[in-house]
Amino acid sequence: MTEHPEQTGADEPTGDETVLRVEGLTVIGRPSDVEIISGASVTVNRGEILGLVGESGSGKTTLGLALLHHLKRATEITDGRVRVGGRDLASLNERQVRELRGRAVAYIPQSPASALNPALRLGIQLTEALHDANATPKQVAERVSEVLREVALPDDPAFLRRYPHQLSGGQQQRVAIAMAFVGRPDLIVLDEPTTGLDVTTQAHVLETIRSMTREYGTAGVYISHDMAVVADLADDIAVMYRGELVEHGRADEVLSNPRHEYTRRLLMAVPLLRTSGHEDPPAQADEPLLRISGLSAGYGRAKVLEGIDLSVSAGECVALLGESGSGKTTLSRSVVGLHHQFSGEMSFDGQSLTTSSYRRTDEQRRRIQYVFQNPYEALNPRKRVRDQILGPYRHLVGRPDDPDLVVAEALERAALPASYGERFPEQLSGGERQRVCIARAVATRPDLLVCDEITSALDVSVQAEIMKLLRSLQDDGMALLFVTHNIALVSNIADRVAILNAGVIVEYGPVGRVMSAPEHEYTRALIADTPDFELSFPGAPERLGMDSEGRVTDG
Repeated sequence: MTEHPEQTGADEPTGDETVLRVEGLTVIGRPSDVEIISGASVTVNRGEILGLVGESGSGKTTLGLALLHHLKRATEITDGRVRVGGRDLASLNERQVRELRGRAVAYIPQSPASALNPALRLGIQLTEALHDANATPKQVAERVSEVLREVALPDDPAFLRRYPHQLSGGQQQRVAIAMAFVGRPDLIVLDEPTTGLDVTTQAHVLETIRSMTREYGTAGVYISHDMAVVADLADDIAVMYRGELVEHGRADEVLSNPRHEYTRRLLMAVPLLRTSGHEDPPAQADEPLLRISGLSAGYGRAKVLEGIDLSVSAGECVALLGESGSGKTTLSRSVVGLHHQFSGEMSFDGQSLTTSSYRRTDEQRRRIQYVFQNPYEALNPRKRVRDQILGPYRHLVGRPDDPDLVVAEALERAALPASYGERFPEQLSGGERQRVCIARAVATRPDLLVCDEITSALDVSVQAEIMKLLRSLQDDGMALLFVTHNIALVSNIADRVAILNAGVIVEYGPVGRVMSAPEHEYTRALIADTPDFELSFPGAPERLGMDSEGRVTDG
């Protein structure tokens, strides 16, 4: 990264090119006085993007919020400075900071539910985000339409009249991105903005981010755990580990020649897109565990799924792959009885399943468990983690002889320490919350686990552990219905894959055949839009000095 001379004074310019300068920033937690961020220093130039990567809980989001002079509860900046466009945020009063947000610096949160007001229509929220009192109504409408097109959303009046709950998760995230860019700020902080997006939409949004930062001279801080995306997007990369910036530099240098061991481990945990070398899946049982025939589903008169035929055998992983709004979540929720507006036949272990979970037996509910996409909405904020795990267990399995053991084993299987059982959701990062949701689901020892984008909030190292966990559960006979937009994960875990497009399965078969020789044009487009880390940095394992399990083999 380009270094610049030291500056003094609250409003001194930092140079024509430097938009963001962070100097020795230290954030501590109260009352423990534990350092959450320790002496972080970075710069970001106009028209460039800094990729901020690290594992869940490393301090990425805390640093991102500090760039808006906003801190989580019980945290405090004790040292260092943050300058945006030459202005030292610490020298501004609260009113001045509020005026700065949205105009000079904008933020896109990880969860779109945190950015959108459920009681306001989209048009009102986008108009309010513009922050331009001098613009005429016509200019405001034109700018809102322009930014919606830039993020691949409709700009017609009917769409602007919608409420957030009428959108898919991916559409909500794109609206949040549009709200941040509509005012054309000097600095934009993007906290996992493509987490809920399919690869086609992700490719479009990343290109939009890249082109807008360059065209408007906006500096970007892109917080992510997706190393393939960061490799494709960022000019500079900074790696955080336990609150410290352990490595930073130009993207190609960090990715091809990392100096810190932790950076090397992160890179080796990236799932590679495999389009060849797959083994044929095991032969299906005569009677699959889950069988779906002629399923059609919708919301009122709006059809979402049509004529779905699908089966999952014991110990098999079937992936559902498709863009946002294709019906993946509707299908998975129908399987567990959370979406009851469907017709067709659905059976589990030879027994017919009713449309509603309320009319299914406790044993059927125990044997089919669901992990939700959004961990922020899936956990009760007023209950400790241990209570959220034990609640379903007591109802579906019975009162345990040793509750602490049940909680500890469930958390361990989700790569969390037993001590997390005493925490509340607000004390967890996004990735940690998702792992708690996984622990809650596997605690009842289900036969079928429906995974709805369960790794989208996880950093690559934890994602690798979760995928290892899922494979071990498969080895024990558990079946998986794996909903995702991450094709690299599909190519590494699934036995068969169903490609959904506009509510119809357009391709279905063994993952090896589908990935290596896709027959449908839509499948080919999905694969082409997927960021391929191995393609960007071929031979990375050998150059990084790592073996196939991610262990360092040299100094």
